[in-house]
Amino acid sequence: MRFKGYRVAVTGAGRGFGRSLAIELGRDGAELFLAARDFQAAEAVAEEVRHLGGRAHAFECDLAEPESVREFAETLGEVADRLDVLVNNGAPYLDAGGFLEADDAQVAATIAAGATGTVLVTKALLPLLLRSDRPDIVTMVSGCGEYGNHRSEAHEAFYAAKAAQSGFTEVLSKRLRPKGVRVISLYPPDFDNPDPLAPEWDAERGPGDALSARSVVDCVRFAIGQPRDCFIKSFYFEQA
Repeated sequence: MRFKGYRVAVTGAGRGFGRSLAIELGRDGAELFLAARDFQAAEAVAEEVRHLGGRAHAFECDLAEPESVREFAETLGEVADRLDVLVNNGAPYLDAGGFLEADDAQVAATIAAGATGTVLVTKALLPLLLRSDRPDIVTMVSGCGEYGNHRSEAHEAFYAAKAAQSGFTEVLSKRLRPKGVRVISLYPPDFDNPDPLAPEWDAERGPGDALSARSVVDCVRFAIGQPRDCFIKSFYFEQA
């Protein structure tokens, strides 16, 4: 119960890595506020956390829609008077098969949710974070946000969204540090995401294996679990 008493909001929590992180932090004792574009998906993950004995609340939040972000923040503020950790995980992946194959709506939605949505949800929840004595903002940027990275097959719009996240968190870390807010960015390459409720989650892994979501979760745990004089700004990963 390492994070008992922590209140943690996770965007994009209805599936994939967001679900994995929610389940693991729930096991660690954190109270979770899980947001997803599809409320039922967020509620399903919240129920999994509750089944494990944790506390979780589900919210609908479409990061591409500013009004939805505001409603999420207002509703969260009605059930919690502070927030200790915000995990910016929500960002739609796009692989349309080529630059010209994606239609304009896909491009706009990818950048709106990943870039604008990350900025707006951080802005909306910052007042709750500032009420905490251990506020952290964790952003899952991905290797696509690294300067010069071209290894992923993701669409150029996804790269654009991740580059925006990287620039945003870089300046935010400088400006919020005097307020005691740690801004932590992770830049993992594409990684495996086994089910955290299946035996594969605990399988032993070696240097020849692809990066696992479990290892990425452990990086988040490590960063937010450090003493408050320890500001870990970024995690970068080698890609085999």
